[in-house]
Amino acid sequence: MASPTSDGWDWNSIYRKSGLLEKLFAALLAIWAVWYYFAPRGAMLSLLQLTLFFLGAWVLVRWLRKGTRHAIWRLRNRLYVTYLFIAVVPICLILILTAIGTYIFTGQIAVYLVTSELERRTASMRSSAEWLVSASEARRNESLREMASYYERKFPGLELLIRDKNEIRFPENARIVSPPAEWKDISGMVYKDRQLYAWARATSGAREVIMMTPLTAEYLSDLVPNLGDVSYLAFSEDPSIKIGKRGSAALPSRRETLPPAVNRADVVVDWFTLIPVAMWDKPPQTRNTALSIRTRFSAVLRSLTSPQTDLNENFAPILFLFASILFLLVELVALLIGITLTRTITGAVHNIYEGTERVREGDFSHRIEVKGQDQLAELGTSFNRMTANLERLLAVAKEKERMQAELELAREVQSQLYPKTVPAMKTLDLIAVCNPARMVSGDYFDYQALMGNKVAIAVGDVAGKGISAALLMATVGSSMRTQLRNCMEQVLLGGGTHMPMPTSQLVAQLNQQIFNDTAPEKYLTFYFGVYDDDTSILTYTNAGHLPPIVIRDGKALRLDVNGTVVGAFPFAEYGESTVKLESGDLFVCFTDGITEPENEYGEMFGEDRLIDVLARHVDRDDQQVVNAVMEAVQEWTGSPELQDDMTMLMARRR
Repeated sequence: MASPTSDGWDWNSIYRKSGLLEKLFAALLAIWAVWYYFAPRGAMLSLLQLTLFFLGAWVLVRWLRKGTRHAIWRLRNRLYVTYLFIAVVPICLILILTAIGTYIFTGQIAVYLVTSELERRTASMRSSAEWLVSASEARRNESLREMASYYERKFPGLELLIRDKNEIRFPENARIVSPPAEWKDISGMVYKDRQLYAWARATSGAREVIMMTPLTAEYLSDLVPNLGDVSYLAFSEDPSIKIGKRGSAALPSRRETLPPAVNRADVVVDWFTLIPVAMWDKPPQTRNTALSIRTRFSAVLRSLTSPQTDLNENFAPILFLFASILFLLVELVALLIGITLTRTITGAVHNIYEGTERVREGDFSHRIEVKGQDQLAELGTSFNRMTANLERLLAVAKEKERMQAELELAREVQSQLYPKTVPAMKTLDLIAVCNPARMVSGDYFDYQALMGNKVAIAVGDVAGKGISAALLMATVGSSMRTQLRNCMEQVLLGGGTHMPMPTSQLVAQLNQQIFNDTAPEKYLTFYFGVYDDDTSILTYTNAGHLPPIVIRDGKALRLDVNGTVVGAFPFAEYGESTVKLESGDLFVCFTDGITEPENEYGEMFGEDRLIDVLARHVDRDDQQVVNAVMEAVQEWTGSPELQDDMTMLMARRR
């Protein structure tokens, strides 16, 4: 929006912001203003007005779009603009369309009245010419003077030429001549000597009758009394131009024929039509010329109604005024209702907006005022419920955050429970990994160096997930290490080098301790083994755990299961097995988080696919083998989230 300066508006700024369409409209508007006030009015002015109307409508739409962008941020203004386009604009378009239709219809009716009267008179002239050319000489001479007197009143300036044995002219000084021989019998308009004429020509044998009368502006305007000014465009001297500069007949008539306006709505109507005109010197050529009419709504109405009464002339404005007042009252009532509803809507939305701002600042105790029983009132009530729920959720979120911090701490503590270093063995390489499905894991693995070049390895899987499983896992690990420490102390006190307690007895004691110290539903699968580095023999007890796998020469060997799960039954008995690891053997102990994850079709990964992955990567580095197994399982599930804790302990015999 341009800002006004000391001399008025900043026209330079307006010009810079205006587009090509606005500049074209301004130029055409200036041309129209000059033409309207200083040049004769006619068909070209009407065409220019029509162009300005459509161009101005488009410019108005463009400026309205620019203005609404700055005004519709607030919901209230947006609703007002919506009402404008939904209600006001269609009504305005209907009114404009009605005005345009009335304007066009009035112009068409005026053209019809003039052209039909002109055609009727030329038809009458042709009928007379045909009668004169066919009548006997006696009858013709008898009625010629009376007929000529009638047509002189009907057609001012009429000239008549009868050619037979003699020439008869009326009036006697008429300068009418015969047209070129190429013209046949004809009637209508003819252009001769830069003047438009109404004419008729009839022939019969050697007899020829020609009638011509000049069509001046006064004559054309008097065809329909009190209708308005009628003019035409003369032809240009250039034959290639059909409608050119104005002839003398197109100039305004000396006496004013445009009737005065009845009221302000009785505007001037400029319209035109094209009529065929014969070219006198170029038979049988015809061209079109524009017949222009300037009239008013009231003049056309008077021409169509009875001239005996002024009822229509007086009643129509009164009826129009009454309809306009009624229309205005309806619009005012509709506007008042719309504003009231808008304020109701925007008031509720504004209250909710203020409430959201208070919530954004952290004030969850704010409540908005609720009025009425409509959907907006329900929206306000829902907002108040939401803020109340947010207060409760905030307390829950704080508690969850506290628990999350405790879980992080538990995870750090649990990570400290796993062995930090791998025992150095002459014939065995060890590696283990645990990927928890949650913050903490219920899986357990451990390896610990013993006396006599031995190493103890253990893998467990606690039933369940989460904190309870992690606590039981910590208990198992602590108990296992305590028992191993006691065994080594007994060996040192006795002066020996071998463990006094077999693996089966150690697992049985662990089972009794877990059963006594935990809830009945808490148990775990457990694998415990002792590897002798001197003999390459692995002695183990498998308490309900998945059978470990030994990959030897590309084939898989599944180890034994020696007993039931740990912690479920107080007097469970466990067996003991041995296996000798040969050079190149790959020993793998794993939990069900490796073999039981399912894909999207509910199919488990399974031990067969695990064996296949191990066999394909057995020659790779130990860490690469572990990574290959983990990646294969995750690709099988197709989800980045783990379905269960994934634990894997792997030993390779050198």
